Amino acid sequence: MNDKAIQTFRDCIPLFQVLADEARQDIILLLAEKEALTVTEIAETSRLSRPAISHHLKILRDNKLVEIEQKGTQRIYSLSLEPSVAMLKDLIGIVESECL
Repeated sequence: MNDKAIQTFRDCIPLFQVLADEARQDIILLLAEKEALTVTEIAETSRLSRPAISHHLKILRDNKLVEIEQKGTQRIYSLSLEPSVAMLKDLIGIVESECL
């Protein structure tokens, strides 16, 4: 396997770690369905507390999976998956060409 393939795998590690958590998966699926929600709206559909939701949203934001729009005092969260999807497509392409 070439250096580019190895580096692509390494670059995907943080994304895999973020996506491995069930609570974060639930938030992503909810935002995919509803498009944009506040922390309170997300917490209303979850078994997690509002602070726990905020913690998971920070991790998702830090990894560029969600973005925030400030509307007055509200912070509205929505998905921002394009960079991560592109990274995963690169990984799939490398796996197909190098490993199959």
